[in-house]
Amino acid sequence: MTPTTPPAAARTATTRTRAPWRRVVAWVPAALVLAVAVLLWPTAWGGGTTLVVVAGESMDPTFASGDLVVARAGAVEVGDVIVYRPDGVDGYVVHRVVGGDAATGWTTRGDNNGWDDVWHPTADDVAGVVRWHVAGLGAVTPVLAAPTTWIALALVVAGWLLWPARDRTVPEGADQPAQEVPVASDR
Repeated sequence: MTPTTPPAAARTATTRTRAPWRRVVAWVPAALVLAVAVLLWPTAWGGGTTLVVVAGESMDPTFASGDLVVARAGAVEVGDVIVYRPDGVDGYVVHRVVGGDAATGWTTRGDNNGWDDVWHPTADDVAGVVRWHVAGLGAVTPVLAAPTTWIALALVVAGWLLWPARDRTVPEGADQPAQEVPVASDR
């Protein structure tokens, strides 16, 4: 009995498949980037988040110089630590509200100070209420605030999502054991 060999086209089937879990997993980074972008969208671009690096010792021991604070827009209450920009000052102040109100102005003070601030920020001056802080992370703030960082991250995620799936060659009958083919001899 001579073994027959199927034509080459029937021996292999090239398929472009992607496992169902891979399709779902492929969108996870995009969803994470979107969530982070929404959460950290800066107030300067119409968002509700302000990132500030603490400078000085006025908020010791709550915040140290070089800490990164994340402030979100929201209602201010006495006892909150707020980020505000006083008139005539090029930068933000991160201090605790100790009195006042949004209409007439808040009274603020650094936790390490024995005196109240000379400024009385109103609701329009307040960039946000401090919600989180990360000790010592102030060094990476310029990288996080740079538009090129976000553009590069978006391009990486888009490239990952749009990269073509790997072609997989599946031999037909791969689950069956191979047959021995007799070799003819002239002897």
